[in-house]
Amino acid sequence: MTDSSLSQSEPAPRPGHVGSGGSARPANMALTAETESRLYRSLRVASGAAAHLVALGFPAAVAVLARPGSSLFSWHPLLMALAFSFLMTEALLIFSPETSLLRSFSRKVRVRVHWALQLLALLCALLGLAIITYNKHLNGKGHFVTWHGLTGLLAVLYAGGQCAGGVLLLYPKLMKNWTLAKLKLYHATSGLVGYLLGCASLMLGMCSLWFTTTVTGVSWYLAMLCPLVTSLVIMNQSWIVHSVLSLGSSRSRCVTPQPCLGGDVPWHR
Repeated sequence: MTDSSLSQSEPAPRPGHVGSGGSARPANMALTAETESRLYRSLRVASGAAAHLVALGFPAAVAVLARPGSSLFSWHPLLMALAFSFLMTEALLIFSPETSLLRSFSRKVRVRVHWALQLLALLCALLGLAIITYNKHLNGKGHFVTWHGLTGLLAVLYAGGQCAGGVLLLYPKLMKNWTLAKLKLYHATSGLVGYLLGCASLMLGMCSLWFTTTVTGVSWYLAMLCPLVTSLVIMNQSWIVHSVLSLGSSRSRCVTPQPCLGGDVPWHR
């Protein structure tokens, strides 16, 4: 049998099959990875938009239910919803690369707005805590005897400590033995814990007698979903930030001026 007959009898390569030197399979893998990346980004954009709507819609619904000004107590649920559902959620979403309302601004501007929103959230939380404490005192009721009360107190105190800890990021020289990347990592991680505490307090508040007698049926379950939705979005965003900051913390341990992890510029610059 001649060489020409052998070449004629060889089967043609199947579409997508990698032959000797072929690149169909790597191309297909790259296409699949690109499609998954676009899908993941679309899901993040959609979930971020939902978080913005929930962050604003939940306090608005609470305001309708509580009718602030009708009693001293009526200010408590509104202030707490503003603090942990709206202000704190927006303060964290401001660093989202997909859904931040200020993503076209510089990081310095976003950090300043983050600070302002967090301070406003802390102020609302402190006012809400003071009002419910005074209201219980007027009515002769016990203070912090329920899971909602204890969790709310812990969330407010934690928020105060978190804001105080954020000062170290503005003045990192106060912590000489800590790198800026490590301070950012710990601040982001502890901030997530504080946010989840606030959301847990909101959910426990929706189990209170006042809320369960006002909101019933499907509406109650929809209300309970609001803190869950924002918590999941913030946790996903925090996981990405944690991964980036963890990489930055590992790079900061490299000895300069040698390049770190194949980079051309030392991390501390």
